[in-house]
Amino acid sequence: MKLPAQAFTHGGKFHADDVFSAALLRHIRPDIRILRGFAVPENFDGLVFDIGDGMFDHHAAGSPVRPNGNPYAAFGLLWQVLGPELVGRDGAAWLDERFVQNLDVNDCTGADNALADAIGSFNPVWDSAESADECFERAVQFASQILENQLEQVRAVQRAKELVARALPGARDGILVLSRYAPWKTLLPPEADIRFVVYPSQRGGFAAQGVNDRQTRRLKVPFPAAWAGQPAEKLAELSGIAGLRFCHASRFLITAETKQDALAACRAAIAAGESV
Repeated sequence: MKLPAQAFTHGGKFHADDVFSAALLRHIRPDIRILRGFAVPENFDGLVFDIGDGMFDHHAAGSPVRPNGNPYAAFGLLWQVLGPELVGRDGAAWLDERFVQNLDVNDCTGADNALADAIGSFNPVWDSAESADECFERAVQFASQILENQLEQVRAVQRAKELVARALPGARDGILVLSRYAPWKTLLPPEADIRFVVYPSQRGGFAAQGVNDRQTRRLKVPFPAAWAGQPAEKLAELSGIAGLRFCHASRFLITAETKQDALAACRAAIAAGESV
């Protein structure tokens, strides 16, 4: 969707809905001029949101709702059109579920939302001489940084998905090895039956984590109970793995000096066949 040079939204008190809508428009077209008022100017040549009963307003009877029943506000209506162009259809759906929907629900129902409250705090207090439009601009600047962060989160997940996908063909015996740490937990395909993920630790050496079963949410294979919480010297003795340095008391995580040590720990856990 090509954005026009100007947009119009309602004046007076602003909310997270219209503020994040403005931030989204500015992200796509930084030079867009956003006007505010209490009625859409006659023959206005631009995009109108959160007022006017048009495509990006949610105040009219019969306004759209999501398949899960959550209502759309202006931010969600704009995101539905513009989001896929920014981060793809899957990325747009991911961010809608985790971020946009909560703000829409707040605007439509008054449900508690700390971020919406923070945006609302930019409004001038009742006896202030400040211009509401100037306060709106400050709120949009604040929201713009948050939106930028959220978009980067989506792109980071997409990069992690690509990293995991590249590594999966090399998985052996239920053990997946990543070339670097990435947030992999929601990205493993169920059919792969991965039981452990090994990766370079951000603290040096290597780490291995057990994978939870999606149905039971319990570890498919925990590390041996005898290792749990033991000091490094004792771990090496109990496991026979000289480079094993740490085993979490909950048995889901180990750290080791080398990748081979981490792989050996995973294989030992699989061979032990213990449960949590």
